Amino acid sequence: MGRPEAYVEDYLVTRVKSRGGMCLKFLSATKGIPDRIVILAGQTVFVETKAGGEVPRRLQEVQIGRMRAAGADVRVIDTRGQVDALVEELTALRLVPASTETEDIHEKKAA
Repeated sequence: MGRPEAYVEDYLVTRVKSRGGMCLKFLSATKGIPDRIVILAGQTVFVETKAGGEVPRRLQEVQIGRMRAAGADVRVIDTRGQVDALVEELTALRLVPASTETEDIHEKKAA
């Protein structure tokens, strides 16, 4: 038996936050929805984390398919290497400047 899902999910949270992003736990009343919402470098990605070698359950596959058909970026990740690749991909495609609107608001208040 491989490592538990938390091994990958906790690493995802740590890596995204270390790059200045958000990795929100997604709690939905709809079953089969991905575990996490990653917001990084101006992009939003839904991420279903799995223990190494595991695949989504049938209901998760259906929901992921529906989300993708509606235009959502949904990833299924089961290794730390895939986490690293996602973080690098998103930061390479940076859509927002390094400073955020929140930082600008705080700077104006301080002035």
